[in-house]
Order: sequence, then structure tokens, then C-alpha cells
Amino acid sequence: MNFELSFLLYIGVGFAAQMIDGALGMAYGVSSNTFLLSIGIPPAAASASVHMAEVVTTGISGASHWKLGNVDWQLVKRLLIPGVIGAVAGAYLLTSLDGGMLKPYISAYLLAMGLLIIYKAFTMKIRKKPDEYHGPKVSWLGLVGGFCDAIGGGGWGPVVTSTLVARGKNPRTTIGSVNFSEFFVTLAQSILFVLTLSFGEYWKIILGLLIGGAAAAPIAARLSQKLPMKTLMVAVGILISALSIRTIGQALGWW
Repeated sequence: MNFELSFLLYIGVGFAAQMIDGALGMAYGVSSNTFLLSIGIPPAAASASVHMAEVVTTGISGASHWKLGNVDWQLVKRLLIPGVIGAVAGAYLLTSLDGGMLKPYISAYLLAMGLLIIYKAFTMKIRKKPDEYHGPKVSWLGLVGGFCDAIGGGGWGPVVTSTLVARGKNPRTTIGSVNFSEFFVTLAQSILFVLTLSFGEYWKIILGLLIGGAAAAPIAARLSQKLPMKTLMVAVGILISALSIRTIGQALGWW
């Protein structure tokens, strides 16, 4: 694939992933990593590129939520440090193992995330009286979410946000707090990737994701106001699942 065509492809991946994330408030990493794996990018390179691009978008998103008063500092306190620890552990594991061996397992995880999004679309309900208690289980959720996010190139939102909202947390402050924490989780992963990987061949993936994401952001914001949340979640879940099954099949030599 020539340079111009591959660069346009990465822009398209960033655009599609940001459209999904802007409409759902989650799944940028899961979507973009699934697309990258499906076109043959190694797992470590895909996850590293996604998170390097996400540092910018999560920073802007986190600052916006802070400014709007959507951040619950008690929830951030429970999520941030465990999330960073899990993310660093996952990133280290990802860079230490053979990418070809990991690929079907990462795709299996992404398939599970796609099915989880579909499941949440039909089962997630918002309680009238939110649960404001943030106990130790929230910290464990942050640890697992950070680890899964690094290994799968995404998953912080689908794992952490959807679980907390399903447990009855306030949706507005949950999304704001999880997004604010995500900047630090993403930054920690990116630092480790920079220290352990050579980015000479990956810069065009990162730049393409950034350009595509920036172009999609205002369109996605309008889309989220017009399309039903359940319809979007089901469509995204089906797309992620289908691409993941395709990648698993290719990795195992099924076709």
C-alpha cells in the first residue's frame, strides 16, 4: 500500500472512531484499534498509536468536563491511580510479548467488548436516584479498566463508564470523571510506549488518527443529538464484533 493511500486510510479510521466516540461517549480506542488490527497493524503498534492520538483528545475532553463542573473528585480519587497502574502493567505486557501470538487474543477481547456494548444497549438503565457512594470496588474496576484499555488499545469507557452507570452512578458526573481520569491513564500508557517502542514507522498512523478525529468531532456532536443511543450502541457493537471475528479468522488461518 503506497504512502498516500495508507495515510488516507488512517485518517478514515480516526474519523470513524471519533464519530462513534462522539455519539456514544465511549469506544474510540476499541473502535480504532479494531480497525487497525483488521488491516494488519501489529497489536503493540496499534495500541500505542491509538493512545498517542488519544492523549490530545482525552486532555481536551477532561478539561472541558472539569470546566463544566462534571467531575466528581471522590470518584476520580478512586479511579485515577488504579487506572494508571493497570494501564502501565497492560502496556508493559503488550510490548514484551510477540505481536503475532497476541493478535487473536486481543481480537477476542475486542469481540467481547463489542458484545458487551450490544448487551449494555439493551440492559443499561439510569436510576432516578443516583448512587453517590464510591467504595473499594470502584478502584478495582479502575485497575481492570486500565489494564484492558492498554492490552486492547481501548476499553476504558466501555468497561468503566458503562459499569458505573449500570450500577446507578450519576451519568453526567460519571462520564466527566471517567473522561478526566482517562487523560492520565492514556498519558501513562503513552509514556511507556515511547520508552519501549520505536515510533519512526508509526507517526503517520498517529497523525492520521488525529486529523480524522479532529474532522469528525463537530459532526459527531450533532449526530449524537439526532440518533437514538440504543441504535448507535447496537450498530457499533455489531461492527466491532464483525471486524474482530474477521481478524481472529485471519490470524488463525481460517480464511
